Amino acid sequence: MHRSWLLCALLGSLAWGQTPTVAASSMSTARTNVQATSQAARPAATEHDDNQPLPHSVPEIPMDAIVLTIKGFCPGQESAPGSACETVITRAQFESLASAIQPTMNPVMKRQLASLYPRLLVMSHGAETQGLDKEPHYQQMMAHARMQILMQALTRKLQGESAQVSDAEITDYYQEHLEMFQVYTLQRLLVPLYKQSPEGDRDMKGARKEQPAETREEQAARRTAQAVEMTKLAETLRARAAAGEDFVSLQKEAFTAAGVKVESPSTSMGKVRRSSIPTAHLAVLQLKEGEASQLISDAGGHYIYKLELREQLTLDQVRDEVRGTLISDRLKDAMDKIQNSYTTETNEAYFQNTPHKDADRKVANPAQSKP
Repeated sequence: MHRSWLLCALLGSLAWGQTPTVAASSMSTARTNVQATSQAARPAATEHDDNQPLPHSVPEIPMDAIVLTIKGFCPGQESAPGSACETVITRAQFESLASAIQPTMNPVMKRQLASLYPRLLVMSHGAETQGLDKEPHYQQMMAHARMQILMQALTRKLQGESAQVSDAEITDYYQEHLEMFQVYTLQRLLVPLYKQSPEGDRDMKGARKEQPAETREEQAARRTAQAVEMTKLAETLRARAAAGEDFVSLQKEAFTAAGVKVESPSTSMGKVRRSSIPTAHLAVLQLKEGEASQLISDAGGHYIYKLELREQLTLDQVRDEVRGTLISDRLKDAMDKIQNSYTTETNEAYFQNTPHKDADRKVANPAQSKP
């Protein structure tokens, strides 16, 4: 999962090594604490998998090895005459930072962080030098960033707790929801509700002749008559389907009678799960193998189903699916509990010119955050 947006969050105070480098002399070490703010420039989102492994050719790097060097930046050393300084960051320090932002940060995002971090470090120090961190709006931004980080931290904690699913819980859920893990092989016949409007007669040159205009009452009467005719046809085809006639032939007959010129749709639905069936059609899953359904009518047309085979998936086949369902349900319950623990009121005299119906949808839902 990709969460580049986390790089916008406030980074905690971390200690970074600083090594002033002086010509013809040994290096000495200074330390500094650095904070990066939440709305600094972010690295571009990557399409790589977060669990992408390091290339096999990359050797193991010691934890105390320097992995990032920022030359010319060393707060507190700028005025040292004749000195050139640099801030160095070890693998241990860098991985501590990366883990704080995203525990499973992949190598591509680590490289993006390494590219971004020096600019964050230098520019944030420059802002502090100019006293921008003392301005009132900065304190407000920091307070907001703190709340965002705490919200993300709580969400991550809830995600971790929700992921604690035992094998016993998976087995119990499977046994209690056996129907969810059945696979059905179905055929489906579709009969249109109305006939397709005829193209009309054409003259000697092939041009379409004008048809006399219908009154609103005439049009309604024609549609009603068509609906009755097509319903009777659907009932006849259902009886023939129940008697064992071929669904493909019946489908062609239905489309021909309705004046539909496009090729008849396939009657085979293949193997489907309960979740693929419209709610109003779920009764067909109770059919016996080889049995045709009663006529089911809705805004899409008249439908006749035939159940050819019912199969039960084993627990081993759906173990990961059950685990994912339990995790998702638990996280949703936890987030709903928080969401339902409070209510809000707004002063409409103030917000009267501000859209509010979909306001909540524009705020990222922490329950959808990806670990």
